[in-house]
Amino acid sequence: MTSPEECEALRKAFSGPYGVEEKSMLEILVKCNPADLTTFRKKIPDIFSDDECCFEKWDSSHMKFFENEFMRFQRAVIQRTMHPWERDALLVRKSLEEKPPLYNLLIELACTRTSDEFLGARKAFQCLYSESVEEFVAVRVEGFQRRLLVALVSTYRYEGMRIDEATIKLECQILGRAIKTGKKKEIEKDDEVLRILTTRSKHYLKNIHKCYKESYDSNLEEDLDDIQILRDTVNCLCAPPIYFSKILDTAMSVYPTKQEIEALTRVIVTRTDVDMKDIAEEFNRKYGAPLIERIKAEALGNYRDFLVALVKRGMAN
Repeated sequence: MTSPEECEALRKAFSGPYGVEEKSMLEILVKCNPADLTTFRKKIPDIFSDDECCFEKWDSSHMKFFENEFMRFQRAVIQRTMHPWERDALLVRKSLEEKPPLYNLLIELACTRTSDEFLGARKAFQCLYSESVEEFVAVRVEGFQRRLLVALVSTYRYEGMRIDEATIKLECQILGRAIKTGKKKEIEKDDEVLRILTTRSKHYLKNIHKCYKESYDSNLEEDLDDIQILRDTVNCLCAPPIYFSKILDTAMSVYPTKQEIEALTRVIVTRTDVDMKDIAEEFNRKYGAPLIERIKAEALGNYRDFLVALVKRGMAN
C-alpha cells in the first residue's frame, strides 16, 4: 500500500520545473501494485483527472511538461559534452529563433567569449548552417538592434592589456555626454557610443567603466538602465559575474519563463571552466545564499546533482 508520504514524494518527483527525482520515483513505483497506482492518481488531481470514460487520465499539458523535465538532465549532459564552438553556434541560432528573440543571449555569446572562442563559434555556425552569423543576425533584426548586434558578432577584439589613459578619459567623456544629456533615441543613434562598445578591448572598457564611476559617481550600466540591450552589453563586457549571477537568480525565481529556466543549464555548463568561482561569490554576495544551496533547494534528481557537481568543480579551479 502506498503511504501518504510516498504519494507526496511521487507528487514532488513529478513537479519540476528543474528536473525529476529519479531515485525516489524508482524506489516507490517499482513496489506499487495497480491499486496503489490508482490511489496515487486519485490523490493528484492537478496531474490526473477523471474523464467521461471514468478513469484517471494524464493531463496532456502536464504530460508534456513531465517529459521535458525528464529530458532536462539529458540536455545538460549533451551541452556539457559538446565542442564549445558547436554549442555556441547552436545558441546563436536559438537566440533569434525564440519568440520573443533573446537579444541578451546573443550579446552574452559575443561579449563573454574570447575573440578566438567566438571566432570558432562563427566558423562552426557557417559549417552547420551554410551562412555567416552576420548574415543570420542582419536579416532577423532591424534598426538600432541590428547595428549593435551585427557589430558585436563581427568584431575581433584586441585581447592584450595595452591602454592609453588619455584616450580612456576622452572616450569616457564621450559616453558621459551622450548618456547624461541624451534621450534614449539619441543614444541609440550615437555612432561614437556604438564604436566604443563594439570595438574596444574588454580591458580597455573596464578602465572606461572605472573612469565613468569616478567622473559621474554612478555606474555606466545603471545609467543605461532604460536601454536594456546596452546595459547587457556593458555588463557582459565589464562584469560577467554580475551578469551571470543575475541570470541564475532569475532562473530560480518564482514563476520563471521557459527561456529563463533553460538559462540555468546554459550558464553552469558554459562557465564551469571559466569563471564559476567568481560567479558563485557574486551570487552569494548579492543574493545572500550560496549558489550550491540554492540549486539544491530548487532542482531535483540527477539534474540537481549534475549542476551541483559542475559548480563545485568550477569553484575548485
